[in-house]
Amino acid sequence: MKNALLILSGGMDSVTLLYDRATEIALAVSFDYGSNHNDKEIPFAKLHCEKLGIPHLTIPLKFMHDYFKSSLLEGADAIPEGNYADENMKSTVVPFRNGIMLSIAAGLAESRNLTKVMMANHFGDHAVYPDCRKEFVDHMSNAIAAGTYAGITIDAPYTEISKADIARRGKALGIDYSETWSCYKGEAVHCGKCATCLERKAALAEAGIIDTTEYGA
Repeated sequence: MKNALLILSGGMDSVTLLYDRATEIALAVSFDYGSNHNDKEIPFAKLHCEKLGIPHLTIPLKFMHDYFKSSLLEGADAIPEGNYADENMKSTVVPFRNGIMLSIAAGLAESRNLTKVMMANHFGDHAVYPDCRKEFVDHMSNAIAAGTYAGITIDAPYTEISKADIARRGKALGIDYSETWSCYKGEAVHCGKCATCLERKAALAEAGIIDTTEYGA
């Protein structure tokens, strides 16, 4: 039974979850919040939904770009290079992004008579992003269940596994990761130097997947 709404960015993790749990997903939703890379990610989200015959919506959240502070909203030059463990990567946090998106997704799910909201956060996000951690997901799920007649819950199956584990699932599912986007700079090709590019490279390598991503010099 298709009873779930998936928050789908168009990146490796959420695209994997789209295929992994396609039999449960009635609707996939992307949020355009004005990040540097939304215009690169969202077309891939649409592409994979079309392949699977899953309805897709894009919801604009322009106010986040206009009023929130994050290097993810300030252009390619603002994105730091380095690994997620580095202190400077905290600049890429968009404050309470997942909380906002989950709240909207819950309202949309209840409007569509769905009972579950799915998200593809993973263990590698925990070092920098507080709204990707298990404690947050559990509390947010309880709050959404309490605040909806349908008792809607969050299903975040990748919370405690690595990006390489996700890539292994994608490999088994036959996903072409060249049809996903990771780079926070959002330029013509992946920069290859920001934390999300470095994480992408490492995950694909660990999963034994040939990386056909085009990276900048």
